[in-house]
Amino acid sequence: MRTSILSIIALLTFALAPAWADHHVSTVVDGLDNPAGVAIQPDTGHVFVSDSGASRVIRVVDGKAQDVITDFPVDVYGKGPMYNIGPLGLVFLDKNTLVVGGGGYKDGEELLRVYKIPEAGQPAIKADQMEGSSKLVATDEIKGEGNFYGVATNGKFVFVTCNGDDTKGWVSRARINDGKLSKIKRAVATKEATEVDAPVAVAISPRGELVIGQMGEITVPGDGLLTFYNAKNSKMLLNLETGLSDITALAYSPKGQLYATDFMWTNTKEGGLYQLISKEADGKQSIEAKKVETLDKPTALAFGDDGSLYITVIGTGEGDAKGGKLLKVAPGL
Repeated sequence: MRTSILSIIALLTFALAPAWADHHVSTVVDGLDNPAGVAIQPDTGHVFVSDSGASRVIRVVDGKAQDVITDFPVDVYGKGPMYNIGPLGLVFLDKNTLVVGGGGYKDGEELLRVYKIPEAGQPAIKADQMEGSSKLVATDEIKGEGNFYGVATNGKFVFVTCNGDDTKGWVSRARINDGKLSKIKRAVATKEATEVDAPVAVAISPRGELVIGQMGEITVPGDGLLTFYNAKNSKMLLNLETGLSDITALAYSPKGQLYATDFMWTNTKEGGLYQLISKEADGKQSIEAKKVETLDKPTALAFGDDGSLYITVIGTGEGDAKGGKLLKVAPGL
């Protein structure tokens, strides 16, 4: 049955009162180097972070960081400022299988990597000790893909946002077969669908729709979009302006509230965490972005089973210090 626009509108309609009135934010780990991805390990609840500029993936246990995967390749991303990036998006297929989006190679050589991770307390593995990997190389008509920033799964596919071919703005996907990933393939040409650049944030809605945060041009404020697609056939279902500038992450809380981070390239001091609230007037649907917290260059979101929200921020280090942090918002959102 075709998903109706009204059903998606119902999905977007959240509680009238803000859920975040008494939120509390704390720092879990600091001293990180351009952290760019966060995921919660099933069963253990351990938080994993791609410490991107440090070319590693870490596990956080009792507030302390442990190396899990090291020695990723590192590249540079951005236009004033510029950032060192290595591993990016993270998602678990099961307790011991972690998918890592790459950012350290040139477009067309970038890898989506799959790992069997060591147990807590065991020695870290190297980035080349993969269970599998795949890339999206150039063809005669399509550019190669790189910077696999956002990674999410619905249990059948892993979806990956790509930032190589700006004329297409691809979201790609890889099928999950018996716990293993097939080769990654291009699935949604978001630039053609929305006429706005740069798919970055990705989430799966409670109903199973593929939800994409379209970053837009980093030099243009307020052009970020929230777009819903059918996860099976890649058809666009709903496309909404948000008023946000550079959406880097999306996550649904246990209460079904949708949250986003805005990096705000043109004025990073104004970046933050937002609740996205559906509005309707004169038969038209829109989004109100309510600011929850001002954040210093936020990059990724993930909710724990207890409702805690984990956020990575690049931050601002002094001297040679690294300013990246893993933050925690207390349950209740």
